[in-house]
Amino acid sequence: MAKIEVVMPQMGESITTGTITKWHKGPGDVIELDAILLEISTDKVESEIPSPIQGKIIELLYPEGTTVDVGKAIAIIDDDMNAKVESSGSKPAAPASVPAEQKTAPSPEGGMTAENNGAAAAMSHNEDERNEDGFRFYTPLVKAMAKDAGISLGELKNVKGSGAGGRVNKSDLEQYIASRGQGGAPQKAAASAPSAPAASPAPQGVSQTRSSGERVEIIAMDNMRKAIARNMVASKQTSPHVNSIDEIDMTRLVKAREKIKNEFKKREGINITYSHFVLYAIVQALKDHPLVNSSVEGDNIVVKKDIHLGCAVAVPGNGLVVPVIKHAQDLNLTGIARQLDILANKARNKKLTMDDLTGGTYTFTNNGSFGTLIATPVILQPQVGIFCTGVIKKRVMVMEDDAIAIRHMMYGTHTYDHRIIDGELGSKFLASVKYHLENMNPQDLI
Repeated sequence: MAKIEVVMPQMGESITTGTITKWHKGPGDVIELDAILLEISTDKVESEIPSPIQGKIIELLYPEGTTVDVGKAIAIIDDDMNAKVESSGSKPAAPASVPAEQKTAPSPEGGMTAENNGAAAAMSHNEDERNEDGFRFYTPLVKAMAKDAGISLGELKNVKGSGAGGRVNKSDLEQYIASRGQGGAPQKAAASAPSAPAASPAPQGVSQTRSSGERVEIIAMDNMRKAIARNMVASKQTSPHVNSIDEIDMTRLVKAREKIKNEFKKREGINITYSHFVLYAIVQALKDHPLVNSSVEGDNIVVKKDIHLGCAVAVPGNGLVVPVIKHAQDLNLTGIARQLDILANKARNKKLTMDDLTGGTYTFTNNGSFGTLIATPVILQPQVGIFCTGVIKKRVMVMEDDAIAIRHMMYGTHTYDHRIIDGELGSKFLASVKYHLENMNPQDLI
């Protein structure tokens, strides 16, 4: 018989903390293998976490509302059904009260600072929330944002949440703050005026004037940004990045999409987009050049027989997440469109699971959706390649017969790990994606 520690899981490569939103079991309860033990929330994902074993819960180490680092123990379960329970009740007991000056305040990132009384502070915040807002739960990040914006918990209850169980998430609050600042819903631009590029949110930090007279804004990185920074630096240090770039004639696909989009929308309930075509072409190119669908383990090259295609999805106010279309080699164009729609909706509603975010063997990102012409992305480790597309633009082109024509053109970038992919293979892979896009007949694939 043994006591097993349940740890805070990592919900994706860039996730470093999780917030316990609800315990489904308490000390003394018996839990079955894979039964739901708790719910956790991050800036990207809200998920139910199953128990790794069958046994009796001995102790819950953190109360609801606490933000815990990935890998830290959060509960103890004994596989001996007759084990003595160390703490009673369906929820962990509140710690002994401490002087106010010793309680931990929320960190700038919205979590709790790593002090000995972090759990006590989290419990204190939950008590304040219950008193003012009738048991509605808010993550530490949302509460910190509300505090910075001067929004009381009483006003916060007016914010409509799109998270699990109607929970208010970061993007919900950002939209509310924007609307609140304008006295209502954001005003729409005049129909005749050209749309301007979306402005980045104003930085929120500490204004300082340095001794040199330079005026600056100091913004503390949150845990997500720290993790992204570490991963990007590690990827550059691990993989010598090479970029092959080519222009792709999308005219045939632009015309084909116009013909099929209404019927496809009526049949499937989703819009057929250029990303679906690119994803399908990448799958075909990976079949043509399987070494690109691999990873490096020491001195070995591990070629993956299944294509698990990651696709970067923009989440308003939260940057990007990369859910994975599993077994993409078995899907036609319609299958890829369906899977991407499911994952994109889960991402925007913070319903992605750990399985949705892991296991990718190659990644696609579409910078063209932001109006970018060309980009050179960073490889997502341990993959050895990533494909990026730019915006589709009409350009005057010289055709093979020297005729001048207006064509819908797009730049494609294949970024690859030069440890195992040489320029020849990297360029051949790009040429394969280009070929499949320029010669694809969507009507035969859906």
